[in-house]
Amino acid sequence: MSDWSTLRALHAATRDRPILALMDDPARVGRFSVQADGMLLDASKTGIDDAALAALVALADAAGVGAAREAMFAGRPINATEGRAVLHTALRDPAGPPLVVAGEDVRPGITATLARMSAFAEAVRAGAHPAAGGPVRDVVNIGIGGSDLGPAMAAAALAPYGDGPRLHFLSNVDGAHAADILRGLDPARTLVIVASKTFTTIETMTNAETVRDWLVRGGGDVGLQVAAVSSATERTARFGIDPARVFGFGDWVGGRYSMWGPVGLALMIGIGPARFAEMLAGAAAMDAHFRTAPLARNMPVMLALSGMWHAQVAGHATRAVLPYDQRLSRLPAYLQQLEMESNGKGVTMAGARLGVASGPVVWGAPGTNGQHAFHQLLHQGTQIVPAEFLIAARGHEAELAHHHRILVANCLAQSEALMRGRSDAEAEALMRRAGLSEAEARRLAPHRAFPGNRPSVTLAYPQLTPFVLGQIVALYEHRVFVEGVCLGINSFDQWGVELGKERAVALLPLVEGRAEAAPAADPSTAALVEFLRRG
Repeated sequence: MSDWSTLRALHAATRDRPILALMDDPARVGRFSVQADGMLLDASKTGIDDAALAALVALADAAGVGAAREAMFAGRPINATEGRAVLHTALRDPAGPPLVVAGEDVRPGITATLARMSAFAEAVRAGAHPAAGGPVRDVVNIGIGGSDLGPAMAAAALAPYGDGPRLHFLSNVDGAHAADILRGLDPARTLVIVASKTFTTIETMTNAETVRDWLVRGGGDVGLQVAAVSSATERTARFGIDPARVFGFGDWVGGRYSMWGPVGLALMIGIGPARFAEMLAGAAAMDAHFRTAPLARNMPVMLALSGMWHAQVAGHATRAVLPYDQRLSRLPAYLQQLEMESNGKGVTMAGARLGVASGPVVWGAPGTNGQHAFHQLLHQGTQIVPAEFLIAARGHEAELAHHHRILVANCLAQSEALMRGRSDAEAEALMRRAGLSEAEARRLAPHRAFPGNRPSVTLAYPQLTPFVLGQIVALYEHRVFVEGVCLGINSFDQWGVELGKERAVALLPLVEGRAEAAPAADPSTAALVEFLRRG
């Protein structure tokens, strides 16, 4: 059995040991790497040694990761603050055995909805479901949070497979976003998908009303050209949406875990039902690995354990996600929501204050762009930022294979350089060999030295296909789940989202000049409102 104090003691005892020294063990890479269905996770470039790994696994075991995992897959209400099951995994395994939630087998409904989505997507793609002006040329998906980040990220990732209408994702209530997306589109050839489970999300519904007006003014047909991803059928009907084009899902699917079902409708239209099914299969394969592999050889568990070692044990407050894959440019933003909304909690399931740090700040950008932006801080800054690299063995552009070789070399070089660093003596010797005087080389050495000993993990895969994207996203979903169980928190509610939304509704009358209808604002907010109204 292990606890956080045991892990902190292990870390303190090895804090100054170079990660590079661990590489003297020729078997280390094999012990600290996990493979699953063609994917490789290498966690050997971290300070975790065998004793630390054993203690981390013991922590996960003592926290009940195995039992909690089975409770989730079985449909028990593990989202205890809302009394809900957590079954996004069922969306990618519609042919599985019966799965009863609240007395009802949810599998037939999943299968039926997937079939309806597929039929609609095929009709749109084939022109058999045209818009008022002819076959659909563009699809505008209106949503926010989980109703936007997932499908938008996946659409960019799977661009080589996008052989359907062009996809556009409208999320921000800022009118600039709607204006920029709609500019150049033909209202008579555009399909609109409004994604909001309750059909009340203010940002989404404001955008939906704006786009509906644009559609009507431009000769479009709301009854023909607007679909909804929602369970609020009365509200969708009042909006003018044909019930045949409303696709709902159960409350056992959280927003940030919802791209596998109806929220992925735009993506399915873009890449086709067959490719969408491949993505589901990749996620299901990762689910199977997660359920069956022992904790010490389990890819999501290994990723979670490395994350907790860095955040909760070593105290590193942020994590950089660095996909060396341009089409995964939206992945860091997607993972920001997945991890920070899930595990950004301050109390345990029992309502007690959390005794360790909650989830880290997740951020990042694709390589090699980041190398010319923030990697300076990663290499020489005073704070340590654990990094997670993602890299494919090959790209889709065979004619540009030399580009990919340069990309791979840069990815591997960055993780190695973070680990190795360069001492003052090495920097000085390097400059002396370049012809600098002894005094000048000594003066510049501190500026050209790198502390090294900066941890990273690398996820490698053959190629970014729909199957592999499914694997990647499911891997990170389960990583968040494991971390949440070990922290003793509920990863599946998001009450922290609500307070700001409530205040925005309360302040709107003040912003609109109806001060008599608004609650009193604090002096700072009142002064800002007055300044902005004058502007």
